[in-house]
Amino acid sequence: MHTSPAKMWSKSMQVGDPISEEIIIRARESFSRRGLMAHLGAKIAQARAGLVTLRLPFRQELAQQHGYFHAGGTSAIADSAGGYAGFTLFPEGSSVLTVEFKLNLISPAQGDYLEAVGRVIKNGRTLTICQLDVWGVDGERRKHVATGRLCCAKAGCPLLKPRHHGTGLLADPPRIHLASWRPFSHL
Repeated sequence: MHTSPAKMWSKSMQVGDPISEEIIIRARESFSRRGLMAHLGAKIAQARAGLVTLRLPFRQELAQQHGYFHAGGTSAIADSAGGYAGFTLFPEGSSVLTVEFKLNLISPAQGDYLEAVGRVIKNGRTLTICQLDVWGVDGERRKHVATGRLCCAKAGCPLLKPRHHGTGLLADPPRIHLASWRPFSHL
């Protein structure tokens, strides 16, 4: 009988358990190819089974008009922390794609750096759900600045189809013909 990677994981590991050096290397190599994370200056601080922490040091280019971290940087590292938390549980050769993302900004994001923690709540066969938390860290002081949820898919799953021009994996967007479109016609 074949057991899916998600079921094998749930029987043998708990979120936060140590992972193999190969998985850590795979995650770090993948992360190093993320242009936005490199542009922002984010780094993986910790990677464990279903649990990833990213750090984003403050610099003026990441600030909004009041001097706090901009919500774009805050949400980008939250998204990546959740995606990479799921990625630590995915089989070799797979990649991750966020399919839904919700973040509540609960305090101004300030400090020496932001720390985003992604934690897997449910590792399914196709979709993985993660809790996201972002902390502003200033010396010894930590303040919770954002919280949210992320749903990500393993690349190669039935929800994702290769693009026709071979540039990667994306879900095909629905086609809407404006001439025939009527708002609320489905009600």
